[in-house]
Amino acid sequence: MVLFYLRGDENVTLSDGAIKGPKHPTVLQIPLLTHRACISFISKENFIMLPATFKLCAGISYRHMRNMTGLRKNAMVAIHHELNKLSGPGPSAWINHIRRRSSLLSSRIAEETYSEAEQCYVQQGQEALQKSISILSDQDGWQTEIETVSGDKVMSKVLPDIGKVFKLEVMLEQQTDDLYEELVDNMEQMGEWNPNVKQVKILQKIGQDTMITHEISGETPGNVVGPRDFVSVRCAKRRGSTCFLAGMSTQHPGMPEKKGFVRAENGPTCIVMRPSADDPNKTKFTWLLSLDLKGWIPKTVINRVLSQTQVDFANHLRHRMASNGSVEAAIAC
Repeated sequence: MVLFYLRGDENVTLSDGAIKGPKHPTVLQIPLLTHRACISFISKENFIMLPATFKLCAGISYRHMRNMTGLRKNAMVAIHHELNKLSGPGPSAWINHIRRRSSLLSSRIAEETYSEAEQCYVQQGQEALQKSISILSDQDGWQTEIETVSGDKVMSKVLPDIGKVFKLEVMLEQQTDDLYEELVDNMEQMGEWNPNVKQVKILQKIGQDTMITHEISGETPGNVVGPRDFVSVRCAKRRGSTCFLAGMSTQHPGMPEKKGFVRAENGPTCIVMRPSADDPNKTKFTWLLSLDLKGWIPKTVINRVLSQTQVDFANHLRHRMASNGSVEAAIAC
């Protein structure tokens, strides 16, 4: 087994037969060292050395190259390429373990390049996700608000420091990946199919998981609730086969309060999607909703509007996905 880890001023051998590298490599030498390090590193017996090797490959073991973010990207690509070649056709627990660790390290290294404001947004998104998971994991105290003939159910309960939260639980006919693509990748198209949302605009993206959005609500029947808008930080995550889209209110310099709109607040909110245990082609869909609409609106009206909004959303989403499926079938023909 050959493995090495270079510091800026010396070579440090981690095992016999270590590959030697220059004390101060040039930019052109880094990709070669990256590839050699990846090949040397990847083995079942030595995957615990991933952090040291990853630092080498990312170029951050060299003081004069720590700010060259392009090297980090090359390192991530090289490591995952080697993992894919070694994984083979069958399952491999240790390769999957390395993948998880390398993904975590990739995220940590990427965070080093964020500004202070960007790091704050990332932390807010993570906080919204963790709070939401904590709320949803507690099954006690939920009271039924609405239950439809198709089995859709909206429940609610009051939480300290948050207030009343709502939870929608439905079963959808589509696969989780297709729903994730519609709700995350095509987020700005939501106003096309959900009349409760007039517009969704992504103001800023931070890495792969975090984004800042501005949403304008649609009109309610009878204009019971006037026009509202929201500025939110959103965190999109995948954990195994489960997908999360969490969020909470934030502020953004590119979207101050707008005249004619009440700036409402939300959060923590979270959509959780996972394949059905009975049929992996279907998705168990859960939506945690917490909103402060501001203004002088009776609580009874707010409760009715929010619970009905969740039921309506499920129906609109079903129609959207069915329409997408019809278009894809027509194209295939």
